[in-house]
Amino acid sequence: MTNRTGIALALACALAGFFLIATNAQAANGGAAPDDGPAKATVKIRVLGLKNHQATVMNKVTVKGSLKPFRNLQKVKVYFYKDGKRFSTRTVKVHKAGKNYGTFTAAIRMRGGNRYGVRAKYWGKAGKKAVGKDTTDHKSWRVRYVGLAHDQCGRVVAGFRKALNRLALVPAQGRCFNGKMERAVLAYRKLNDMSRNARASKTIVQRVFNGNGGYHVRRPSLGDHMEAPLSKQVIVFSKGKRPYAIFPIASGKASTPTILGTYSFYWKEPGMNSHGMYYSSYFIRGYATHGYASVPDYPASHGCLRTFISDQPRIYNITEIGMPVYTFGNAFRGKVAGYKVKQAGGDLGPDLGPTGGLDPAAPASAD
Repeated sequence: MTNRTGIALALACALAGFFLIATNAQAANGGAAPDDGPAKATVKIRVLGLKNHQATVMNKVTVKGSLKPFRNLQKVKVYFYKDGKRFSTRTVKVHKAGKNYGTFTAAIRMRGGNRYGVRAKYWGKAGKKAVGKDTTDHKSWRVRYVGLAHDQCGRVVAGFRKALNRLALVPAQGRCFNGKMERAVLAYRKLNDMSRNARASKTIVQRVFNGNGGYHVRRPSLGDHMEAPLSKQVIVFSKGKRPYAIFPIASGKASTPTILGTYSFYWKEPGMNSHGMYYSSYFIRGYATHGYASVPDYPASHGCLRTFISDQPRIYNITEIGMPVYTFGNAFRGKVAGYKVKQAGGDLGPDLGPTGGLDPAAPASAD
């Protein structure tokens, strides 16, 4: 063998060894050469807690996802949408779950709305062991609403109570559907020209959760005042244009209608008087807001604004001497949609239709 041949063989062996080392290094790096750029990321999500692509209002929906490849300290952004608008962004940590992938979790509770959606995005990792970006498809589902019954308790009732509060209706605290919540539902139905009963139907629950059907203040310039829209058969306490307490009432019947105009409370009479008027607040002459044993869903008094006995102590505490009172509207022209139920529940009695079963020959009240 000549010297030239030996040198050629030595060079060939050296090059073979170099390529072998490079190949081993590439394999150790997950199959990608160091100068091939960041590894390709793959993000996937699935939505749990759905039935027929629906989630019941106030239920929790969980989003579980995976990210590949896994790197330490990875985070994913999860974007939630309600009725087409993004309303919440969560940054969640990715936890190692397998040889080369990680998992993450995010959850949201259904608090109103009609359609929800979610997508997740990984923004990538720079530097050593870099990973590229990836975004999931948008997944969506609808909200399922349910009607509520008297004495029903639970998370949906608690959420419904808070939604009523946001509309200035005043059910009792807690997680159960009691008489006070029934009166709040009655007030809501009156405000929205619906059948005057206390049934929290699926439609009512959906409207309330979505903030529909609130009261529009007519005289915000009066400051902290009380309005009585007689066609609605409710009273509304408002600070400027913001109502904060609404109660169902029965105003004066046709032969003794409630006086119309702007007045102010001038006298308060605690306790029960000889006419059965409970905790009365007078705003002109003998016209007052007071509790009474009978509060039908139609005008029935001698001109006063009757309230339920259970509501009146709070109403009495809200009213103050000098607080403006604005009474307006036609108590006998309220539009009421036909809707019949056998029993409204609580102390409200049966649903007697738009006229409330008014009998012109019935004896007059004492107020």
